[in-house]
Amino acid sequence: MSGTQNPASWQYRALNELNPGLDHLSDGLTDLVEAGHPVVAGTADLQYSNGLVSFAQRHPDRFVQFGISEQNMVSAAAGLATAGTMPFVATFASFLALLCCEQIRMDVAYTKLPVRLIGHHTGIALGFYGTSHHATEDISTMRALAGLTVVSPADGPQLRAAIRASADWPEPIYFRISRGRDPQVYDDDTVFEFGRAITHAEGGDLTIIACGTQVHPALAAAEALRADGLSVGVIDMATIKPLDIEAVRAASRSRVVLTVEEHNVLGGLGSAVAEVMAEEPTGARLVRHGIRDEYSLIAPPTHLYRHYGLDAAGIERIAREALA
Repeated sequence: MSGTQNPASWQYRALNELNPGLDHLSDGLTDLVEAGHPVVAGTADLQYSNGLVSFAQRHPDRFVQFGISEQNMVSAAAGLATAGTMPFVATFASFLALLCCEQIRMDVAYTKLPVRLIGHHTGIALGFYGTSHHATEDISTMRALAGLTVVSPADGPQLRAAIRASADWPEPIYFRISRGRDPQVYDDDTVFEFGRAITHAEGGDLTIIACGTQVHPALAAAEALRADGLSVGVIDMATIKPLDIEAVRAASRSRVVLTVEEHNVLGGLGSAVAEVMAEEPTGARLVRHGIRDEYSLIAPPTHLYRHYGLDAAGIERIAREALA
């Protein structure tokens, strides 16, 4: 195992200073190491992009640099799990969920090995890198694999808490995280429970169910709607699989349920909620908000969020249209 890093590696060190949320991944793994768990971390030449460089510096004997060989990394992680370690491997979500889908299915999910897969820069977070690097299909792909848990933390503290909680979770996990610039939603000492949604508020007119990067703007949109006298609830569905069915039932007591995700509306969070509401019909109307079955455009992430209505103003607009 090698943890050597080149301090002159392009401008990644400077860029990482703009992404403080990346520290939570390494910090969460360090928490597990200090608790006595046999953690091994690996990445496919992206230790600066996902922040694992910090873990590699602290624990060089527990870090593996696989190079640009993502599929091999996943299969090797499965092998490490059979040897009694707790492997966490990370790369861009578009590569992990799509390029490595077969390896995840056969080597990890089918064998029920406790591998933790970290897909970072999800959705449209890679902006100018374009379609090959955007990950707007990963929820649908990963949640279709039997025995694989799918988690989409809202911010760094929730990611760190989920990593700590994973020590006692028996199934393999796909963590869907962004680029480390997410506004903070939770306190640093937050706790996480797999399969349990977090209800921030209940609403009679509307309940917004969001995950990942969309929790923060959903909370802001709800505040704006409440200022006009509307009763608006917000649920953070951080665990997309297994889905918190009771939370969906509670949300369905609203007139409208609005799901919000940085993902294709087909197969993602909105589809998971729709499946529950279809099997248990209620009087609520469901509106799914995300990317409408297209390959996302190439632009800075901030512009893309605005274009697709995945910022607070966009979510508020969609909510008002749904209520009207």
